[in-house]
Amino acid sequence: MHILLIFSNFVVEIKSKSQENHMYNFCAKFRQILDICKRYSENLVNSLGNVPRVGVVPRFSDLEVIALSLTAEALGIDSENCLFHRLSLCKDGIPNLISRRQYNDRRKLTAGLCEEIRKRIADEIDGGEDCFIVDSKPIEVCKPARSKRCAMGRGDIGRAPSYGYCASQGKYYYGYKLHGLTGTSGVFHSYDITAANVNDINYLNDIKLEYHDCGIVGDKGYLSTEVQLDLFETANIRLETPSRSNQKDAKPFPIVLRRVRKRIETNFSQLCDQFLFIRNYAKNVDGLFTRIIGKISAFTVLQYINKINNKPIGQIKYALV
Repeated sequence: MHILLIFSNFVVEIKSKSQENHMYNFCAKFRQILDICKRYSENLVNSLGNVPRVGVVPRFSDLEVIALSLTAEALGIDSENCLFHRLSLCKDGIPNLISRRQYNDRRKLTAGLCEEIRKRIADEIDGGEDCFIVDSKPIEVCKPARSKRCAMGRGDIGRAPSYGYCASQGKYYYGYKLHGLTGTSGVFHSYDITAANVNDINYLNDIKLEYHDCGIVGDKGYLSTEVQLDLFETANIRLETPSRSNQKDAKPFPIVLRRVRKRIETNFSQLCDQFLFIRNYAKNVDGLFTRIIGKISAFTVLQYINKINNKPIGQIKYALV
């Protein structure tokens, strides 16, 4: 009995030390990401790291809220309950830590600042791209059978989810669709979130307002002669897509472009794997969109860390090791 007691105490001590080491690493990675946010937030925040506004100056700055969100997403912690349970073990490592409710509210308020920082980091990694890849990814809110009971979007019909079909998975779903535009190196330069029933081609109308004199590679979902001609005439954008097998003038899709297009598919796979993209805990539209912004921003930050450490930017799983 005495031996079992000693052994149990030994196991408890090992678990305690393991938790302390884990949270120490979390705090170190939090400070690393916070330094990156400070570096690319020039002219966006004041000297205290806050967006200038009327009222009480928060001690836990806006940049710290963003850094905490990105650190959690980078480590695969997408549950706020789990995050703050772990943070309770290292209150000294992150001073002036706010409550979970305050974190949830301020994370939504700072989503725009987070996106501006992400864009600056993306331009730093490969701002000179002239070839891009476009694709879409389903964001399932719930199964179609439960859609009538889903409360998301009821207060804002314009941003409500809808029914959609995923051709790659061969199934219907209820939710949204993420449209992404990446460079050939895999960095997200632009993205948008629409209802699931919105056609992929509609996203190209937004692209031609921001980009010009470049090439874009897409899949068969973007195949349209009228759209290709419109992009070329209005913004000198060359849209390359594979032909359908039943087309009269079908041409083989170049192998080089096939390989290039796989880059964005790899990005979506990494978002689902490391960032748990397909798992959804959000209760409203703002919460869902904020989580997506945080995941893509954390994805870009890990790519930047690999770049400054002279590592392949696509190996994001080992960026913080």
